[in-house]
Amino acid sequence: MENELVIELLPWEKAREHAAPIRFTVFVEEQGVPREIELDEMDKECIHAVAFHEEKPIATARLLPDGHIGRMAVLKEWRGRGIGGLMLQQLVNEARKRGHKEVMLSAQVHATAFYRAYGFEEEGAEYMDAGIPHRDMRLRL
Repeated sequence: MENELVIELLPWEKAREHAAPIRFTVFVEEQGVPREIELDEMDKECIHAVAFHEEKPIATARLLPDGHIGRMAVLKEWRGRGIGGLMLQQLVNEARKRGHKEVMLSAQVHATAFYRAYGFEEEGAEYMDAGIPHRDMRLRL
């Protein structure tokens, strides 16, 4: 699979056509996030990781200017194959290149073990976001 897998870091103008459908599938259709809040004004400020398998977009995530990583979404049939981890590592490396001293994210509670495996640590109490339990997590660079 890895030979056919490419992860590109793109501005929103180039990422949108690939990233938006993945995010709507994962967050809106699967998880019930309201469609009107899925895309936001921050998208144009972010660098977006988009994973392609044989030129088909299969996963996405974004790095905000303040060092937050968010909107990590992998299409269901591609989960459990390490794609999310590869995207996460690319965004962490990009944050490091940009001079960030840490990277933060708001993890869905069911995904905290995934982020812990990459060195992130939970902070603060669990809270609800778009009807889904979350925990803040931080990785010092």
